[in-house]
Amino acid sequence: MAHLLDVRNLTTRFKIDDCTIHAVDGASYHIDAGEIVSIVGESGCGKSASQLSVLQLIPTPPGKIVGGEVIFDGADLLKFKSDSPQMRGIRGGQIGMIFQEPMTSLNPVLTVGQQIVESLTLHLKMDQAGARARAIELLKLVGIPDAEQRVNHYPHQFSGGMRQRVMIAMALCCNPKLLIADEATTAVDVTTQAQLLELLRKTVQQFDLALLIVTHNLGIVARYAQRIYVMYAGRIVESGTAKEIFGDPRHPYTLGLLKSVPRLDEPKGRPLIPIQGMPPMLTHRITGCAFFPRCARHVDACRQDSIPALEHIGGQHYVACHSSISQKDAPSTSSVDDMPIAAPAPRNEVLLQVRNLKMYFPMTKGVLRRKVADLKAVDDVSFTVKRGETLGLVGESGCGKTTVGRCLLRLYRPIAGEIRFEGRDLAPLSKNQLRAIRHKMQLIFQDPYGSLDPRQSAGDIVGEPLKIHRLVKSKGEYRDRVAELFQMVGLDPHLADRVPHEFSGGQRQRIGIARALATNPSFIVCDEPISALDVSIQAQIINLLNELQARLGLAYLFVGHDLSVVRHISNRVAVMYLGRIVEMTDCESLYSNPLHPYTRALLSAVPIPDPFVEEKRGQVILLKGEVPSLVNPPAGCNFHPRCRLATKECAQIAPALRDAGADHQVACLRVVASPRPEG
Repeated sequence: MAHLLDVRNLTTRFKIDDCTIHAVDGASYHIDAGEIVSIVGESGCGKSASQLSVLQLIPTPPGKIVGGEVIFDGADLLKFKSDSPQMRGIRGGQIGMIFQEPMTSLNPVLTVGQQIVESLTLHLKMDQAGARARAIELLKLVGIPDAEQRVNHYPHQFSGGMRQRVMIAMALCCNPKLLIADEATTAVDVTTQAQLLELLRKTVQQFDLALLIVTHNLGIVARYAQRIYVMYAGRIVESGTAKEIFGDPRHPYTLGLLKSVPRLDEPKGRPLIPIQGMPPMLTHRITGCAFFPRCARHVDACRQDSIPALEHIGGQHYVACHSSISQKDAPSTSSVDDMPIAAPAPRNEVLLQVRNLKMYFPMTKGVLRRKVADLKAVDDVSFTVKRGETLGLVGESGCGKTTVGRCLLRLYRPIAGEIRFEGRDLAPLSKNQLRAIRHKMQLIFQDPYGSLDPRQSAGDIVGEPLKIHRLVKSKGEYRDRVAELFQMVGLDPHLADRVPHEFSGGQRQRIGIARALATNPSFIVCDEPISALDVSIQAQIINLLNELQARLGLAYLFVGHDLSVVRHISNRVAVMYLGRIVEMTDCESLYSNPLHPYTRALLSAVPIPDPFVEEKRGQVILLKGEVPSLVNPPAGCNFHPRCRLATKECAQIAPALRDAGADHQVACLRVVASPRPEG
């Protein structure tokens, strides 16, 4: 039988200045009706470029599709001009696309209803009344409450998860045969991600669609995909069913991706093995094996100028590798000389003690900026951090995690509570009093692109804290210290004269870490430091943070929403919801015996990159609705409107954090707990 979509030897190039970038270089793949297929790989490997080429959305110039065939439903789409009626009918009509960033994909000056109606009138020739009724029906289908009213709202009036649901509704509005999700859940929380992916899976089953998921998240692939294509340097290097790829990965790149991902079901101490080096720049066509410079198991044939072809190795499993051997016989996929150093156990000395911390932001209205309400970002939070310890702080976006970190550093002045650092309360201190303490507490930002000054050199960025806090006495001492910091984070000191845009994402984050280490701090707030990075680079940064902690005795507050990563790096974990801590305990207790319903939902939503394990895990606990507003939180237990176990009592009484075992605190009325001892 003919495939619904059959891409054959697709080749796309971009001409930028004097360089030609070979973004897609002879890629071939297919997908059938009712099938869920995934394309995985690092950033820059050609995943998104191949999908934009299929829909002829490549901007020309600088892009150009120079070869191949895209057979969709029996017709070669590349024979149509990009602005032809046939191609416009395919895009949005028969093939729906869900883009990565909904805020830039939705028109900010049109209501979501107008944008859906536009597609319906254009492709299905519906009248305005019928199209509006269909738009409301679609918004209900994708789980947007009060659709009759929300259809009149603009994109900025929706949360990130709701905007992505609107994008799904737009992609489904014309009853397409194929749905392409291009990193559609990258920017959302793990719980929202689970809701959206379950919605897509049900949609595929209900309407017999084909779904193509483009992602770098191997857990998503293991949970939802039936077949997988692994892409590297614009080519498919391995393909097969999910069980074939995860059960017996044959290409060193595939195995490297799997080894670099932390998993909930593996021992906490397993060192992550990153893939060494960086993907090629693709500014010239690679005539040999593109992965050869990063591969630790290459053979003589890999050195030759011959591109390895996809070869059938059984079932639906294909691999393009000269040294393809079974995983059980394979050596390490990474040439890591120094394995990560295990961090020592935290000392008993308390470095940071937070008591009853509150941070409210006033909400104002009108020309006179009259206060009308308080946004309770942090509401009565207490915890301690010992020297050499990592406390993980997890929860959905908007729960107050980042605000807690900024309060600790006194970037925000809390309205109440104590922040005792080395025995001194920072909350009431003035800016001048804080200056003497700031060098002991530092911050690693989430975005390695936006947190570095593009006009400064890397050396100046790293060395700036040395000047501000007057930690060096001469230019020679300054240069030596900057070089030492570069070496400490694994960067060549000779790169100090380069500016940020000349570095990769992982290298930029290393520069940010070096800047945080410049003042010899004892405490660092890590604000989602790896969320913007590829999975293989994430492993490098996690290992680096562990090594630095072991070497320098650092304490971390590690803010994140990826519970697999938080488990790997943390000694204890605190779970936040709507400005409050709802559960806190040591890492092993939290993951083996979660007590709060919210914690259980978070853990169930995290996919494990192994389809064999995913089959046995049971159904995902999907939370109802969105996170409530911090301006007007629910009465009683904040979580009760979304909780499966809630009773009438939960809507009336706000539970306090109480002991539920040795060093295990939980704020839930359904958990039998004794009162928490004072102090």
